[in-house]
Amino acid sequence: MQLIGKFFYRLKDDSKYVDFTIIITYIILSLIGLVMIYSASMVMSMHENNNPKLIYLSQLRYVIIGFAFVFTMTFFMPGSIIKDKRLHVFLITTIFLILILTHFFGVEVNGRRRWIDIPLAGRIQPSEFFKIALILYMAYIYNRKRKSLSAIKISNFSPLIMVSVISVLVLFNDFGTWVVIISIIIGIVMYSGFPLKIMFKVFGAAILIVSLLAGVRYLLTGKILSGYQLARLETFMHPFENSEGTSYQLTNSLISISHGGITGTGVGNGVMKLGYLPEPHTDFIFAVIAEELGLIGVVIILLLFMILVFKSLHYAYKSTDQFYGLLCIGVGIYISVQVFLNLGGISGLIPLTGIPLPFLSQGGSSFISISIAVGLLSVAAKRINKNQS
Repeated sequence: MQLIGKFFYRLKDDSKYVDFTIIITYIILSLIGLVMIYSASMVMSMHENNNPKLIYLSQLRYVIIGFAFVFTMTFFMPGSIIKDKRLHVFLITTIFLILILTHFFGVEVNGRRRWIDIPLAGRIQPSEFFKIALILYMAYIYNRKRKSLSAIKISNFSPLIMVSVISVLVLFNDFGTWVVIISIIIGIVMYSGFPLKIMFKVFGAAILIVSLLAGVRYLLTGKILSGYQLARLETFMHPFENSEGTSYQLTNSLISISHGGITGTGVGNGVMKLGYLPEPHTDFIFAVIAEELGLIGVVIILLLFMILVFKSLHYAYKSTDQFYGLLCIGVGIYISVQVFLNLGGISGLIPLTGIPLPFLSQGGSSFISISIAVGLLSVAAKRINKNQS
């Protein structure tokens, strides 16, 4: 009994420093995602599997796992664990090896190898977990090097080169996720304290290297972009020119968004998910949300995303420990860039990237990855509040 009493006392004591706005926002977005995944997938799931709840129940399992991660990390994970060098080395090394295996032996879908079957874990998308390993590793490294960043030394750039090289394995099969990864790298580097003149030189060198690689690819294959990338670019440039072909998804996505109006058609009453939007519960879930919840629902969801990003930036600014500041910046970039890429793609603002919408799109790897990111933000917020109390 005494042990149980100590447990609840510690839980109560730690709760004083927890930012419950982060937790509540995460829960609301996740529950909205569950409801909309069920609405978007029930007809297709019934048609293909004779069970309207199959996809919903699959996502529910991942939501429960995600909730467990966030709760455990928030209340029981000491800050020392996420600062441990051994954890960062283990995560980066393991995910690097899995990315290599995925590139050669992964499950091929639509000509790309994004997933791999892992015994006991099932089918996972390792690039999703690379985002988490990347945030932790770069926050740790550039917190340690903060006093020497004004000097041009190879030791300051070797971690940057290493993670950039690893990211190429993601670029081969998932351009959208690669953009998120590169954005995280750039954001953490800019916030870490590198002088502007050094950053301009680094980014200039990076652009030169990418240009050279593009030139080599053109000489070897006669093209820079793959077939599906060219199709997506063509769709972006002329969205209504081939509405029955390459522009089919985008055209129907825009029609779905326009159907919603101010208040929407109501949950479950959307029309475009009935065969007009392929896989409406994944990349195009927001088109279903816009149709069924209308402008009001869209604004509420965008405000919820903005709360998480604002909290990330707030704690990054507030933190006196640069490690936690860099961690918060990484999580904020992860959420904001991924939301922008998804919404920009389905609305025709940018080319389609095929990237899921955080918390709302169906997918186990993406949901658990973003849940861990929220858990890290919550841990950082608690430590920052505790340090300044």
